[in-house]
Amino acid sequence: MVGETETRDRREARLIVIALGVLVLVGLIAAVFALPALADFSATHLEPGLGLRGAAIASFVVTFVTFVVFAIAAGDGLIGELQFMLLGFFAFFVILWLLIAWVL
Repeated sequence: MVGETETRDRREARLIVIALGVLVLVGLIAAVFALPALADFSATHLEPGLGLRGAAIASFVVTFVTFVVFAIAAGDGLIGELQFMLLGFFAFFVILWLLIAWVL
């Protein structure tokens, strides 16, 4: 009985390793074919830079979505934590805004 379960476990492990290998191979092939399209996208849309105005819009959206998730996770503590969430929102927004403008 023990030999049967070991054989079955080894067979399942081999199948998992083979499936992961095939998945990695397909991902590499897809990456090779997607590189020219990604390079073209990068050259046309990311080359001029984002600037402070575009970075502010992107930062506001990311910050707003993040803090909505924080507020939902806070549950009943939202009203008591509002002053801290507002301070955190503005600090997070300014830091993200400047980092996005600096990197992009």
